[in-house]
Amino acid sequence: MITKAQIFIFAFLFTFCSINAQKIDPAVNKMAEEIESKVIEWRRDFHQNPELSNREVETAKKIAKHLKDLGLDVTENVAKTGVIGILKGDKKGKTVALRADIDALPVTEIADVPFKSTVKTTFLNTEVGVSHACGHDTHTAILMGVAEILSKHKDKISGTVKFIFQPAEEGPPPGEEGGAKLMIKEGVLKNPDVNAIFGLHINSGTEVGKIRYKPGGTMAAVERFVINVKGKQTHGSAPWSGTDPIVISAKIIDGLQTIISREAPLVDEAAVITVGKITSGVRFNIIPGTAEMIGTVRTLDPKMRALIIRRMKEMVPSIAKTYGGSATIDFQNNTSITYNDHDLVKKMLPTLQGIAGKDNVILSKATTGGEDFSYFQEVVPGFYFFLGGKTPGVENAPSHHTPEFFIDEKGLLLGVKVMSQLAIDYLNMQ
Repeated sequence: MITKAQIFIFAFLFTFCSINAQKIDPAVNKMAEEIESKVIEWRRDFHQNPELSNREVETAKKIAKHLKDLGLDVTENVAKTGVIGILKGDKKGKTVALRADIDALPVTEIADVPFKSTVKTTFLNTEVGVSHACGHDTHTAILMGVAEILSKHKDKISGTVKFIFQPAEEGPPPGEEGGAKLMIKEGVLKNPDVNAIFGLHINSGTEVGKIRYKPGGTMAAVERFVINVKGKQTHGSAPWSGTDPIVISAKIIDGLQTIISREAPLVDEAAVITVGKITSGVRFNIIPGTAEMIGTVRTLDPKMRALIIRRMKEMVPSIAKTYGGSATIDFQNNTSITYNDHDLVKKMLPTLQGIAGKDNVILSKATTGGEDFSYFQEVVPGFYFFLGGKTPGVENAPSHHTPEFFIDEKGLLLGVKVMSQLAIDYLNMQ
């Protein structure tokens, strides 16, 4: 006689083995390969016609038209220029979201490609070029391909797929709202309620055919801080008759680094405090009355993040007071920690391995770059990973956000396959 406990164990082992044997559906694989050239064509079009954050008007129109042509329920102008597409499967179930960011950067492209961007605009009162120097054009094209595949295979979908084309990942212009935070505020994860979300980022330093991932903190929380130091102006020949805000600034910078070197538990996760700009004074022989410092904090652990911000707020005014001045510090949160849900990663890792090959799915260290996909992950479980975009054999590939940035388009096909299968497998597991 088989007991209930034995039945439970058998069921668990069957489910476990099934999950760990995930392979790409032959029909999905075939269609992905059939539309690869179309995905590349879309990518090149977006690449030649880049638009900055909250200004992705034409990009959004192209996305919306494609989704409507596929028969999806489409909502436009979400968080200014975002587009949402909803695809209901033939079978009932939960809802999974797939996200792509669509904005470009104020970077003048010099990469030697036939579809090079020549677009120019004015950004913060400066004439600049505009280019997809971070690869968001590939993300958009990949997700359009996924939408086409899944729309033709609704019989494989147990639930609903929500396609999120997000503007302003690089941050909205000063004085504007935007990005993932505004999308959430406008209800993008509701109606229907999203149960999990997946996203990818092309990576110019990872070879085509490979995927990098990390459970837990995978990209950093990003804080921008501004420190205003007040001293007393005086002649440079008689510093004792005033209070030097530049010296105070130097002491503050030195003190902040001790938070990292002496207080933050770096064996848990990495953390960084950087002062990137100091503004003070007008003349070589005048000690100014004020100084301003602007910088960033990067953290991968919520407790460490709280510790560092608390200690900075305590330390800055205290150091300034010690040297006879005063100082204030203000923080602006740019992204939260891109935190991959451990259970979701464990559940979906076999899908990645089944498609890319186990040896090509690489457990990696975290990066101190930031990503506003993190805001989605604060609301629902999420899994964010990196897709290879470097030509094999190339060394020292140009990094993201640079004029030389280059992506090998052979990497897009794997992105289409993986995102399609993640949606199917996740919903079928529920």
